Amino acid sequence: MSLRSHKRTVDLQVITDWVTTSSRVLDLGCGRGVLLQELAQQKRTRGIGVDLEVDKISACVKRGLSAYQGDMMAFMESFDDGHFDHVICSRTLEEVDEPARVIAEALRVGRSFTIGFANHGFWKNRLDALFLGRKPRNDVYQTSWGESRPANPLTIADFEDFCRNHGYRITKRVHLRGDWKTPNRLFPNLCAGYALYELTH
Repeated sequence: MSLRSHKRTVDLQVITDWVTTSSRVLDLGCGRGVLLQELAQQKRTRGIGVDLEVDKISACVKRGLSAYQGDMMAFMESFDDGHFDHVICSRTLEEVDEPARVIAEALRVGRSFTIGFANHGFWKNRLDALFLGRKPRNDVYQTSWGESRPANPLTIADFEDFCRNHGYRITKRVHLRGDWKTPNRLFPNLCAGYALYELTH
């Protein structure tokens, strides 16, 4: 199995374990609907996705999923407080404008908010930047600068400080090593390549 397949497999499994059966789910930056489909099959969720890219929304529709093409903030603003049981933002937070606003709105419309992101503080990223003076390229960041999308990378330390400063409660967390599949429990901001969190107020 490729590293990319491992990433998707582990990510899916952790999030699926956290989501409750028959719950209402909103997937921000839903991509082609792989996660939404998995949740529908494994947990019988009632889900909807939102993404800016038309081709990804088309892929969701072909899977038989509900999805909206457009801005995630505008979409969330159309829902009442606590409308969703789970809001999920997997590998998308680094790409959004004003992530603090997105998190606040997600916690307004959702009873919990699950976030997954690559840890920019991973030790190989630090070494690549220090010794090569270039964008990190390793198991965590596999693409060159010209192929990359994240515009605002973050670290585990950044994120946990943000949660403390805003009074968000971290109810669940999983840190994975640079292989994206092995649990990491020691010095996560240095040794973990990927992090998953569940937040509530």
